[in-house]
Amino acid sequence: MAAKTGATGTGHEPSAQGSTMTAVVQHRYGAADVLAVEDIGTPAIGDDDVLIRMHAAGLNAGDGFVVRGLPYILRLVAGLRRPRHAVRGADIAGTVSKAGANVADLRPGDEVLGCCGDVVTAGALAEYARAPRGKIVRKPTTITFEQPAAVPLAAVTALQALRDQARVQPGQRVLINGASGGVGTFAVQIAKALGAHVTAVCSTANIGMVASIGADAVIDYTRDDFTTGTQRFDVILDNAANHPLSHMRRVLTPRGTLVPNANTKGRWIGAYRRTLQGLVMAWFVPQRCSCRKSHPCR
Repeated sequence: MAAKTGATGTGHEPSAQGSTMTAVVQHRYGAADVLAVEDIGTPAIGDDDVLIRMHAAGLNAGDGFVVRGLPYILRLVAGLRRPRHAVRGADIAGTVSKAGANVADLRPGDEVLGCCGDVVTAGALAEYARAPRGKIVRKPTTITFEQPAAVPLAAVTALQALRDQARVQPGQRVLINGASGGVGTFAVQIAKALGAHVTAVCSTANIGMVASIGADAVIDYTRDDFTTGTQRFDVILDNAANHPLSHMRRVLTPRGTLVPNANTKGRWIGAYRRTLQGLVMAWFVPQRCSCRKSHPCR
């Protein structure tokens, strides 16, 4: 949720009716024990917003980074001493409780899914969440609430990376490093839908799963190092960051594209270090390092 911080310090404003709700809140950075269940104000909505009665929420790696406040560069947007917005979780699924004045196509009781913000503004771990109308869609009646709550951030990240940044074309060879995670499983399916030949990299336990969702070839990273092989790829989506960029370049085609999408360790700039390395690399080689230019839920 994107409400301004109020007197409670939760990043939520009470609704006009002064009602409250129960939420999981965070008042400081640290381990998971900084989270607590409290009663806070139900968020007020604007004319273009929808108030959603939550049924299920999805959590992503970014939520954990905000809880810990690491890397430190994240605090420039999340809050220097404590998070400006205290309720985590961006992925939502639920029923419409109230629609803003400009929202004519949704009414109370409609089932929806989408995002209520990004991992910084967030707000899903509560009884109610406010979401912009443009960030939610109707939920298919054939699926549960839990299923679509796991979709928005991971799936849109994979879509942006492959379709928009790498511009995957039919017949290209695409490697998904970290293919069994949230983004990776969607990436395998999206790359296949775009007509690519997909090689998935995962552990032994997940070989069957990634093959079942469409991977044409699977590499078990516990046994083989794809960066030492002879195979060359037009696109690499790197969700793991477990190889130096120079090794990744080795298995890219001469004009191939690397899309880094890994939250590497580091207390100060974390994943931004690898992204910067890739952007510098791109100045000196014909291969391209392409990074997502926006948060998928903004």
